[in-house]
Amino acid sequence: MGAMERRVADLWFTEYQTPNLRLGLRIKDVLLNKQSPYQHILVVDTDQYGKVLVLDGAIQLTETDEFCYHEMMAHLVLCAHPCPERVLVIGGGDGGVVREAIKHEAVKKVTLVDIDEDVINTSRTFFPNVSCALEDERVEIKPMDALLYVKEHFNEFDIVIIDSTDPVDFASGLFEPEFYKDVHKALKDDGLMIAQTESPFAEPKLLSEAFKGLRSVFENVYLAWGVVPTYPTGFWTYSVGSKSIDPRIQRRSAPKGTKYYSDDMHPLAFKLPPFVREIIDGDNLKGAKAD
Repeated sequence: MGAMERRVADLWFTEYQTPNLRLGLRIKDVLLNKQSPYQHILVVDTDQYGKVLVLDGAIQLTETDEFCYHEMMAHLVLCAHPCPERVLVIGGGDGGVVREAIKHEAVKKVTLVDIDEDVINTSRTFFPNVSCALEDERVEIKPMDALLYVKEHFNEFDIVIIDSTDPVDFASGLFEPEFYKDVHKALKDDGLMIAQTESPFAEPKLLSEAFKGLRSVFENVYLAWGVVPTYPTGFWTYSVGSKSIDPRIQRRSAPKGTKYYSDDMHPLAFKLPPFVREIIDGDNLKGAKAD
């Protein structure tokens, strides 16, 4: 090393998105590194995407692109429902979906159920622009097991949003037909539910099985898609279960200030590339709606 050269720390966070796929981000600072009763929580500051929340090694959100995911998860169903007064958010302890839900004047109450209170507190501390709605008077927070909570409620919610982590460990039950049955019972007759169902490139089998599970429970199921740059492959899917109404029809305009979701985007999100339709319609089960 020359006399004028300096060694510089070169720190990287690497997410192993599949056994054969990795995403790396250069780290400016490690802000939090802890183990909660349920999962490992990491918050890092990066040059490319700002602050990043990582749970059990998987990126949950970044300051730069979180709106892509949170807006789609909330507004695809909230704008499709004629009057979404009661909203249940399962998971989503960071508060991003809640932030989007309360932008709708029709919403009277949002109940957030996340088993890990440490995630909620972490978002309050490090992601105030994401968690800002958690203090709203219309928001009720229940730090408990969503599988148990949903079983105790019947015909109560207009919208259920399942903002789950990857289907491993304590979150695996949120992708099972038995859970979908409980969600179906918790919804009103014109209720809608939405769940993130991963990438068709990285997890085609998971997408197929989750969609099949929903079709075994709901009268009609639809798939939408969007872009989330830091999620595996950047191509993400959202499965919508409906008791009666067609979520492809936008009944209420997008709230002001959205950066990804829009009135134009709503119908387009349900237009699927042929390879995605093939993944979910391989068995042509009754009630399937591809686009």
